[in-house]
Amino acid sequence: MGKVIASITTSVDGYVTGPDDGPEFGLGRGGERLHYWVMGGPWTYDGGHDFAMHGPDKQFYDEMVATLGAGVVGRGMYDAAGAWGGTNPFPGTLFVLTHRTEDQPAKESGFRFVADLGTALTQAAEAAGDRDISLGGGADLIRQALTAGKVDELVISTAPVILGGGKRLFEGFTRDVDLTIIKTYSSPYATHVRYTVTR
Repeated sequence: MGKVIASITTSVDGYVTGPDDGPEFGLGRGGERLHYWVMGGPWTYDGGHDFAMHGPDKQFYDEMVATLGAGVVGRGMYDAAGAWGGTNPFPGTLFVLTHRTEDQPAKESGFRFVADLGTALTQAAEAAGDRDISLGGGADLIRQALTAGKVDELVISTAPVILGGGKRLFEGFTRDVDLTIIKTYSSPYATHVRYTVTR
């Protein structure tokens, strides 16, 4: 098995969404600014959007996904993303952590619903083989994995915005964790830092 890489985007004040996030509001009020780096610039939910990364943002993303063989996300992220239109856009199977496994999507969609983190990581490891596993949010999933000592690399993309409200990445997290910087990338839309989690 490769590494387990937890990756998420935050505001400068540590929020991974703006207020009122969810299927209706995606990343919450003002939260779309967190992902300007993904879209290649400003975008809105009403105006439509495409992945248009370039420069350091594209280099960061391409280098990270090049080693992936499977991924794990929470149900909140899956729902807020509109299930990515019904087809997994990432390398390998994407395991969705959810208490509602009865609405399992078709296998050909590239998504598999699982009920707990341990099962998700076990199945993702089997699917990934010797490639890496991505843990992509939400915040609760990443906190669970860090608490369980399952994260080898933590990747935080910080957008140049202060949201003042929403969901915090480390809300209620009480573990003391040392990190070592592996690499940084910076663009007008985000600073991406890859850290090794010291054990």
